[in-house]
Amino acid sequence: MTKDRKCANYRKCRNLIYRDGRTGLCGFCYNTAKAAKMPTPVKVQVAEDGEKNRLRAELSLVKSKYDQSLKTIEQQEHALTALDNLTTKGVETFKIVPRQGSGTSECTVVAVASDFHMEERVTRAMVSGLNEHNVEIAKARATRFFQSTLRLTRLLQQDTTIQNLVMPLLGDFISNDIHEEFPETNELLPMHAIELAQNTIASGIEFLLDNSKLKLSFPCHSGNHARTTRTTRFGAENGHSLEYLMYQHLANHFRKEPRATFIIPEGPHSYMDIYGMTLRFHHGHMIKYQGGVGGIFIPAYKAIAAWNRAKRADLDVFGHFHQRKDGGNFISNGSNIGYNTFALSIKADYEQPGQQLFMIDKRRGRTCTWPILVE
Repeated sequence: MTKDRKCANYRKCRNLIYRDGRTGLCGFCYNTAKAAKMPTPVKVQVAEDGEKNRLRAELSLVKSKYDQSLKTIEQQEHALTALDNLTTKGVETFKIVPRQGSGTSECTVVAVASDFHMEERVTRAMVSGLNEHNVEIAKARATRFFQSTLRLTRLLQQDTTIQNLVMPLLGDFISNDIHEEFPETNELLPMHAIELAQNTIASGIEFLLDNSKLKLSFPCHSGNHARTTRTTRFGAENGHSLEYLMYQHLANHFRKEPRATFIIPEGPHSYMDIYGMTLRFHHGHMIKYQGGVGGIFIPAYKAIAAWNRAKRADLDVFGHFHQRKDGGNFISNGSNIGYNTFALSIKADYEQPGQQLFMIDKRRGRTCTWPILVE
């Protein structure tokens, strides 16, 4: 065999039988090359591909763990660097001095009073043991409301000038007999109940006058419970309301007191401007709440938007729903009676008996809202 042959093993190959003259290979080399080009059996190929995939997955997992390790090392290096800086530099403090009032700040406190339901009896059996209410408890809770209002106002007066207290009287101070069960469950008849409510509110006003120098304003609105009719009358509501009569008696009783002002509107809404902020007061029973998922928020927003198209207010303040809520553009008051069958029927959130108090700053607008718990 000579060098010009194609067989690479011509020096060692002893099988000099050529298959043909085209390949230039000896028989042994020809068969070897042919075997190398034969296709791999399917089972062998599948096994090889499976092994490749397994190795590829293992490589990916190792790479992921390696990358995570690098991140962990980097985080620990940053932590060690920060710890080294803290250890090296030590603690450096700067002096904070007490802030002194400028003497020019001024605020007005608004303490909302509504939904006392003085004569209504609530037993623990009625509300799964969550609450109890009767005439004596009603008087005690009303007393705590006026005491807590003054106490919180005094605390606020330590840092700002407060000369005015607005106390909207927003109705439902009695339960009356508008529902069939009330004559059976209430502890007082309607005329006796409204007399109790009147004397309780008058006592609270005298307490505020005797123990402070505050100027008091009382926007007054009738609730839906003190009516003398079976159905609500919006156009002639005051003419059928025992609370409207009570407000007139209170205004007459304090007529010689220059620090007490009663605002008794004929319509369902009254407006008050405090430092350029317009407040709209009403009882709240014109907001139609039917137990939706969003609670009173959606009905309140819809009603306020409609009223604002006629006459705009920055903040609505109302009661009726026995729920202390801050909706941004409205404040909903709680109730002194607390959780009762009404709250149970409208699926209201359980909350402790109480009212709402908030503060309006001369420069910043409404800044704070607090519950006044009376339990």
